[in-house]
Amino acid sequence: MAVLAGKPAPDFTSVAVMADGSINENFNLKEYLAGDYGLLFFYPLDFTFVCPSEILAFNNRMAKFKELGVKVVACSIDSQFTHIAWRNTSTKEGGLGPVDFPMVADVTKQVARDYDVLIEEAGVALRGTFLIGKDGLVWHQTVNNLPLGRNVDEFVRLVEALQFHEEHGEVCPAGWNKGDEGMKADAAGVADYLSKHASEL
Repeated sequence: MAVLAGKPAPDFTSVAVMADGSINENFNLKEYLAGDYGLLFFYPLDFTFVCPSEILAFNNRMAKFKELGVKVVACSIDSQFTHIAWRNTSTKEGGLGPVDFPMVADVTKQVARDYDVLIEEAGVALRGTFLIGKDGLVWHQTVNNLPLGRNVDEFVRLVEALQFHEEHGEVCPAGWNKGDEGMKADAAGVADYLSKHASEL
């Protein structure tokens, strides 16, 4: 399994269905992010089971992601036509309805390979999620096996933690949430933090 945290996010150009339902034949990740924060998530297949619950969870938090300056991108090995069909199917029928972020059609499976989330024998991607900073680096990655759905609120927390670090230069200890105290990254800082918070961890 490739560890991409701390490394440049692999760039790619592929077909994508955009938030307005149009097809972009040359969707480029780096160009789309354009120096903003990015949250790229992979899922196995359209018209399956756990996947729509995750995609709708991301979509239901898009106002928050936009407030934080985060551009969300979904990716699976399905074609753009399957993405459109799924978007055109109501949630009552197991579909998505419109979603407010691009859905990349990784039919060659190369994007999933580049992020090392492809199950070669099954031909589908694991539930990989990659937080990309304004600097183009991967700041966080998680990969779930197929039966385990993600907690999308955790990605909101991680973006807020990254932004706190960038603004204050401090690090975010275990369980940090927005509004909590940070930690200075030195011996005195950790001693000070633990003297106040060790029992809460």
